[in-house]
Order: sequence, then structure tokens, then C-alpha cells
Amino acid sequence: MTARPLSAAPLSPGFSDPVHQGQQVFRSVMMALSRPGRLTAIDAAGIQPPAPLTPALAAMALALADYDTPLWLDPALARVDAVGQFLKFHTGAPVVASPLEATFALVSDARTLPALSSFALGTLEYPDRSTTLLIGVDSFTGGKAVTLTGPGIETTQPLRVSPVPITFWDQAEDNTRLFPRGVDMVFAAGNEIVGLPRSTSITRSEA
Repeated sequence: MTARPLSAAPLSPGFSDPVHQGQQVFRSVMMALSRPGRLTAIDAAGIQPPAPLTPALAAMALALADYDTPLWLDPALARVDAVGQFLKFHTGAPVVASPLEATFALVSDARTLPALSSFALGTLEYPDRSTTLLIGVDSFTGGKAVTLTGPGIETTQPLRVSPVPITFWDQAEDNTRLFPRGVDMVFAAGNEIVGLPRSTSITRSEA
């Protein structure tokens, strides 16, 4: 009997219409990053990724990644073989062991987010050679509010993201100071995403 590749179990569905759905999700991600802190809807209908990969994170990975964009998976995702198989089948992207090697990083639970400095930060000559983080969170209503300013924001924009590590906002402020180097981040909760690019300044309440 010939062994079946990857797994005897069928692969979970990705986009039913890869071209049009991929373009739509790509536009949603670009809109989120161009309007930092503002909620943007993402259409992940029909995508059934293996847990703990959520439909929104899977949709972004399928829209953004390809054979030339290495992916890093957080430990919760990396330990599930079906997640790697799903991403490899639908994107062709190689999965790398080191965050420094990743073009995109998938983080299923923001509470386990590694230090932002552990990812590729780009260089002054090539700031685009940095990692974009796609991060799963519970909601955009809990946690302490921060105020965002910068490109894409008319005056100020409040943002709440929950949960995040206790040191996250310190790291995010450090990340902004590196501009034009630094990582870009897209948070996902349910069918909504929020962008936090490296160009955005962050102010925290003293309370």
C-alpha cells in the first residue's frame, strides 16, 4: 500500500475562490495598516483551518504568503502538524524555526508573543526586510487604552487590545523609535483586524 503524502486526513478548506478572496483579504490588511487603530472587517468565510489557527489569521496568511515568504509559527501552532500542512498546501510558504528568518509570523495567542526585538527589524538600507506579525487576540474592547498618532490618523486614534503581555506597550514604543526599521503588526479578533505599523506613535495614559 502506497503511503499518502502529508497525512491520511483530508486538508481543511482554504479560500473557495483563491484569487478574488485573496485579493479582498489583502486589501483589508492594507487598509488596516494604512488606518492604524481602526477596526477593519475581514472576510474569512468558508475557511476552516485546524485549531488553534483561527479563520482570520488563516485568511491573512493565505492572502499574504507564498513560496518566497517564510513563515514563523508560535509554539502552539508549530506543535500541530495539521497547521503546518494546511499552510504549506495553501500557500507554499516555507516554515522557519527562527523568528529572525520570517517574513510573516503567526501568533495564535498574544499572551505568548515573543519579544518584538526577536523578529527581523530590517535595516536602514532595506527597512522592508522585516517581519510582519499577524497576532490573534480576544477582543478590541478590553485592556488599557492607548492613543495612536501618526500617518493615516487625522488627529488621534484610541486603541484597546486584549490580551497582550505586560511589557508589550513598552516594546511597541521601542519599535516605533526604530522607524524606518521595526516590525508591523496586525491584530485579529473574530472577523475584525487592526493594524499597528511601525510608523505609528503610541501614548499611554498615566492613570
